[in-house]
Amino acid sequence: MSQTEPPLPALLTRTVGWIAWALAVVGGAVLLALTVITDASIVGRLLIPLGLRPIQGDFEMVEAGTAFAVFCFMPWCQFNRGHASVDIFTVALPKPVTRTISVIVDLVFAVVLTVIVWRMSVGMEDKIRNGQLTFILQMPVWWTYAAAMVGGVAWVGVSYYCLVESLASLLTGRVRQPLPEPASETGATETGP
Repeated sequence: MSQTEPPLPALLTRTVGWIAWALAVVGGAVLLALTVITDASIVGRLLIPLGLRPIQGDFEMVEAGTAFAVFCFMPWCQFNRGHASVDIFTVALPKPVTRTISVIVDLVFAVVLTVIVWRMSVGMEDKIRNGQLTFILQMPVWWTYAAAMVGGVAWVGVSYYCLVESLASLLTGRVRQPLPEPASETGATETGP
């Protein structure tokens, strides 16, 4: 096998990538809907003298929807390794050392995310048990937790995929190539480092 072949089977990589991408698209659609709700509510507040009204519970919808959307974006960010990193110290290190560092970072990510999602599930169980409702819409608070858990569980799954991919890269020397950049003015595509 050559160095340019991905470290894990292409079908697995495409499937994980597609799930992460689809969640990001859903998260984007939710943010777009929240923008429309917020705008409509602002217009309703401005035009109260004309008989319009703001949307009841708009801030509760925005709060719940934003939590859901953020957790939907994170698997895509993780899959593309888009989290902030400081490469100034590692750029001069040999490839096996940087790959080892990637394995360690991905392991820490996977463990921390597992704990976060586990604790979110405990919080959700508490909200189900005590029957807490939002103030205006009287919506069960656990619904927000459940919605965020969809992206959270996917984020954990993608983080373990990235850990396995980093480990495979360390052992084989092969790396997944980044997605191509959008076409430039000349029509050629460029790839990342």
